[in-house]
Amino acid sequence: MIQNDLFLKALKGETVERPPVWMMRQAGRYLPDFMKLKAKYDFFTRCQTPELATEITIMPIDQIGTDAAILFSDILVVLQAMNIEVEMKPEVGPWIPNPIRSEKELNEVIVPDASVALDYVIKAIHMTKQELNNRVPLIGFAGSPWTLLCYAVQGQGSKNFDKAKAFCFSQPELAHRLLQMITDTTIDYLKAKVAAGVDAVQLFDSWGGLLSPDDYNIFSLPYIRQIVSALKDEIPVIVFGKGCWFALHDMAQTGASALGVDWTCTARNARYLSGGQITLQGNFDPSRLLSPIPTIKSEVKKMIDGFGKDRYIVNLGHGILPNIPVSHAQAFVDAVKEYKA
Repeated sequence: MIQNDLFLKALKGETVERPPVWMMRQAGRYLPDFMKLKAKYDFFTRCQTPELATEITIMPIDQIGTDAAILFSDILVVLQAMNIEVEMKPEVGPWIPNPIRSEKELNEVIVPDASVALDYVIKAIHMTKQELNNRVPLIGFAGSPWTLLCYAVQGQGSKNFDKAKAFCFSQPELAHRLLQMITDTTIDYLKAKVAAGVDAVQLFDSWGGLLSPDDYNIFSLPYIRQIVSALKDEIPVIVFGKGCWFALHDMAQTGASALGVDWTCTARNARYLSGGQITLQGNFDPSRLLSPIPTIKSEVKKMIDGFGKDRYIVNLGHGILPNIPVSHAQAFVDAVKEYKA
């Protein structure tokens, strides 16, 4: 039995004494111990070494006391498993030397056996579960097919992913082929994570908000729906689409247990748009953690009052920034633990 099961109770919609709290990218660059490991090992070495991934995953549980752990990894390991080379370049970020722009490149892409191709992730889950010793639940995650297509086609990060969108609009048949291959791999990957012992999974649609509502219904939502459908009877699934407030109603119909919300959507609108019956997660602006500590605490209380303590998981509206003082991250978590309606 998991000792602190607040997060799982919230996902089931059960009544809780206070909402649970965790932070996207919580095992990240704001922690000094993380920076020491970053100085010694490159990014994908940290992802691909189960001992390092485990150590990093557990850091925020030990150091700031969040109510759930999220496995340290990256959404782009799925592309690597699909025979798409991905590097992490200093000052550039993700770099795909041979982006998928035509049928020739697409023919090189494979749908792997995820538990074999990504066995280091599975080993990290086993190791992390052992180290956590049932203190808190463990979250596994993957990127949405649309978000992974953005990187695979663009070749790097982008503000507008114009090449990725152009590929979808000018070669829709190839785009849907690639999206389906990513979807099939992601389902296999997440099922392997479930078998290894994660307690919930989250899908990150980081670039969904770059699509119009009509195009979202063509290039993103159908594939998210497939993934949720394949997993929802086995495990709680959280769907987080940054900038996707317009899709909250449709996302709520997928069978997901919870929906992530970013800071551009109010609690009231998120409840209304999602139909009011699903657990919501979010939506503190990560930059707001640079506010003075008393302000952070009062803003967190205001946010929880807005969403209500039940069917709600406190989180940021996106990943924590590297320049956040640890004491401010701690204040965010403490404010939730001190919450009284």
